[in-house]
Amino acid sequence: MNLIATTYKRVFIIQDKGQPVELADPERSLSPQAVLNFYANSYPLLTTAKVSEGQVRNDRIEYRFDSVMGTKG
Repeated sequence: MNLIATTYKRVFIIQDKGQPVELADPERSLSPQAVLNFYANSYPLLTTAKVSEGQVRNDRIEYRFDSVMGTKG
């Protein structure tokens, strides 16, 4: 029996103005936290976000960057 190793594409998802935005993986060797830090320069809402555990969907691994800022009022 032959084993086949599969490498999944990583995708990072944020909610921007209520819409999901998929961000490409800038470098496979970066940890998900490092990718969050990389994109925080372009998306300031990521400065207070956390990384969800990756989930395999449609032959890719999806990580979500969820803001931990509360709403006032």
